[in-house]
Amino acid sequence: MAKRVTDDEVTTLTFHFRNDVEAVQVLGVADRNLRAIQENTPARVVARGSSVRITGPRVEVAIVQQLLGQLVKRAQAGEELTENDIELFYHQEKSREAERSRVVETGIAEEVEIAVPEYTYDALVIDGGLLKIRPRTEGQAAYVRAMRENAMTFCAGPAGTGKTYLAVAMAVNWLSKGAMQRIILTRPAIEAGESLGYLPGTFQEKVDPYFRPLYDALYEMLGIEKTRKLIEREVIEIAPLAYMRGRTLNKSFIILDEAQNTTARQMKMFLTRMGPRSRMVITGDPTQIDLPQGEKSGLAHALNILSSIGGIAFTWLDETDIVRHSLVQQIVEAYEKSENKAPKRGKKKAEGDAEPVETDSE
Repeated sequence: MAKRVTDDEVTTLTFHFRNDVEAVQVLGVADRNLRAIQENTPARVVARGSSVRITGPRVEVAIVQQLLGQLVKRAQAGEELTENDIELFYHQEKSREAERSRVVETGIAEEVEIAVPEYTYDALVIDGGLLKIRPRTEGQAAYVRAMRENAMTFCAGPAGTGKTYLAVAMAVNWLSKGAMQRIILTRPAIEAGESLGYLPGTFQEKVDPYFRPLYDALYEMLGIEKTRKLIEREVIEIAPLAYMRGRTLNKSFIILDEAQNTTARQMKMFLTRMGPRSRMVITGDPTQIDLPQGEKSGLAHALNILSSIGGIAFTWLDETDIVRHSLVQQIVEAYEKSENKAPKRGKKKAEGDAEPVETDSE
């Protein structure tokens, strides 16, 4: 990526931090973040005390300046910055650059705006208890807006895009403001290759590992002790989807995780639990379905039949929204390319059927 050349005009710019402490927060201990920047740009980036000198093609210098400005704002908000944040920024910039090239090649526009847009999403910061959590991609920003503006939000996307994490953060935010009385977190207890019945322990001990991502998010945002106290008081409830049957959930922020593993009947049951002054967020990855072969995913079914109902938002995230290690983006892309080349199981059978047979992607 560092070989990219966007402009022949060479310029020099000096970016100033407020002090040495801020410089360390942004550039990283032992300049780890600085090295990540240097590896991703053809511009020459040199740190000098509480400033950074950037020399190179005009647009590349502007991109580095934009990145440093974003990192400063996040450091001031108390976020811990890592090399992965730099990798993510440049991965997104690569996608934007490809889009600009496509616009030029297809002749959709005569001129392409060169200025680098602002992607800090300050207005969308979520107060998640111990943390201030902000969207880190355009897709995540759209997702957060959807949760704020709609009573029910569906979010589909691959692993690592922050679907569950941002939903939990929004729930904590609403609870802390008194807008909700409870947080209810649920998911189907679908086994991926093993049977719950053969696992040791009580039923609760068997299902708890399935909810580990939800516990982890709550612990990070609220702390372990406060989370446990809220669970004991039933202000936060974490339970399998089957426990939702027959209930009416009022003034609650309700999250259904791993929704791709619900059946159509389970999804209908869950969605109809929604009571007055409640919010629902349904998240899932349509490429990771663990249902028996031929069983239709409730998430896919809901996405198809509910699109015309007002008050329900649908957000789709993709590999450009992955905020885990930068390798995760490349892994997802590699699998997508492989699956697009491979023949679909059950395709011939589906061609003559009224309803397509859904393939299982593990």
